[in-house]
Amino acid sequence: MSYLLKAAEHLNQLEQSANEQLNIASQATAQKIKEGGIVHLFGCGHSSLIAQEPYYRAGGLVPVCPLVIDPLTLNQGAVRASEYEKTAGFVEGYLTKEDIREEDVLLVISTSGRNPAPIDVAQYGREKGAYVIGLLSMKYSASQPSRHHSGKRLEDTVDTVIDTQVPLGDAAIKEEGISQAFAPLSSVVGVSLIQDLLAKTIVRLKDIGEEPPIFMSGNLDGVAEHNHKLVERYKDRIRF
Repeated sequence: MSYLLKAAEHLNQLEQSANEQLNIASQATAQKIKEGGIVHLFGCGHSSLIAQEPYYRAGGLVPVCPLVIDPLTLNQGAVRASEYEKTAGFVEGYLTKEDIREEDVLLVISTSGRNPAPIDVAQYGREKGAYVIGLLSMKYSASQPSRHHSGKRLEDTVDTVIDTQVPLGDAAIKEEGISQAFAPLSSVVGVSLIQDLLAKTIVRLKDIGEEPPIFMSGNLDGVAEHNHKLVERYKDRIRF
């Protein structure tokens, strides 16, 4: 089976299996945005790329802000970022600089759900009173113990789990004559689930009588004023 078919099959399965989780999370997210909150997204390494994808996005929800800790991103070295993700307490000094509030949502992305950095971020969000969502693969839960000093995994520290169902090791394809599986799924699946969550949130906002704040593409004529008003609305919370 080709990668495209494998990914499509996986997403089709998630349409059914993750729907309830997405509905619960989107309902809570819409309510938080109605109360004046924003959506923070955090991940390490490739998960950081997923966290940045919905930010300032044409056709996307406006109050979305990636929580970026530079040493945990790929552009400062993938090996180093991976090591820091596993380092106890590494994010603590960075988190005190983040403006996470009770009316906010914090979405933490970690395929394995076992490393200290994302768990610490989730716990910090809970301490601040934010609604915390974990995007992870529960298939890791039974087979891979936590690396956090508390023994907790990401799913133990969030309000709601969205299960990506990505296979152990992330690789989706096995081929005779090749000794290991290959072709990672987590990025395609993670981005798709987050966009589904945000799309559902937009509809929920409409349903509760709120005008959903949605960016329009800057490559369309006549949209500059629309986008400028939305940037002005959220500029005190989000650095655009």
